[in-house]
Amino acid sequence: MSSRATYALVSALALTILTGAPAAAAPPPAPLDYTALGDSYSAGAFVRPWAVDDGCGRSTLSYPQQAARRLNVRLTDVTCSAAEVRAGVLEQQTEFTGPPSVPPKAGWAPRPAQIKAVTAATDLVTLGIGGNSVGFVDIVTKCIEQGIASFGTGSPCSAHYTRGSGKSRLDAGFTALEADFATTLKDIRTRAPHAKVAVIGYPAVVADAKGCSFGSWRQLGTVTKGDMPFLDALERRVNTVLRTEAQRAGAAYVDTYTSSTGHGVCSAPGQRWIYGIKDDLTGSGTQSDPPSDLCRRVPATGEACTFLHPNLPGTTHQAALVTQALIELGAIRR
Repeated sequence: MSSRATYALVSALALTILTGAPAAAAPPPAPLDYTALGDSYSAGAFVRPWAVDDGCGRSTLSYPQQAARRLNVRLTDVTCSAAEVRAGVLEQQTEFTGPPSVPPKAGWAPRPAQIKAVTAATDLVTLGIGGNSVGFVDIVTKCIEQGIASFGTGSPCSAHYTRGSGKSRLDAGFTALEADFATTLKDIRTRAPHAKVAVIGYPAVVADAKGCSFGSWRQLGTVTKGDMPFLDALERRVNTVLRTEAQRAGAAYVDTYTSSTGHGVCSAPGQRWIYGIKDDLTGSGTQSDPPSDLCRRVPATGEACTFLHPNLPGTTHQAALVTQALIELGAIRR
């Protein structure tokens, strides 16, 4: 061996001794922490399969669940059916609608305020809520009842909520929603000062009423054609509050309404992203929802009283938009 080769070998051995073995590859970064807050539209209620232990009806195919899998983030999902901004997010929730729609004999246990799931370690937050705070379910129920009383004519529900005591109560609900939503966004920022926040609007439910038939419970039941524009305006009013408060707080707003127009409850069956009042369940598996006494009295053959929630195509549409929004906020696929 030449002296030059010997020198090179000795130098290499010396370098190995001094530096040790080659450094191991750096471990992959930990996944981001994502916390989902919201009501039944965020929980994916009535899309199988759902959890059956707490009355919240969280689906494994809801938009938080789908988005978390697509982005490989660590999800804390505290969304819950019937949640309001105040009684659900800011404070504990004691009233639930499932599924399952029929609670156990002892009832469902109260759930802690969703906001407690947001911590300093949280990286991403989605907040999709507000409809229950203004009484959307009660308003639709009122429209159904008044549609029966008016034999499907006129716009009795619109008249009730745009004048007198009905208008006063509705306006008061919106005033409370604005204040409580602003408080929620401020509280999120306090608890998780570095988190990226996205507010999720509601998809179009009654944006195009032309395809709805009076008395079809797979659509809007006995809501009159004249009252359908009122329900659409009500939803758009809720979305306007969510968008405005998001902008004021520096949060992103995810518009699911615009791209879902034409896929509401009045659309053709193959185009609908929203369940009717009583409808057949979507999602994987054969899970069922034994109907309540009230649901049994609805004269329709649907599996469950699904009451205008997103079906599987609807939650998948939400998930695509939410996933893109979280990517833009820094939730890079890993």
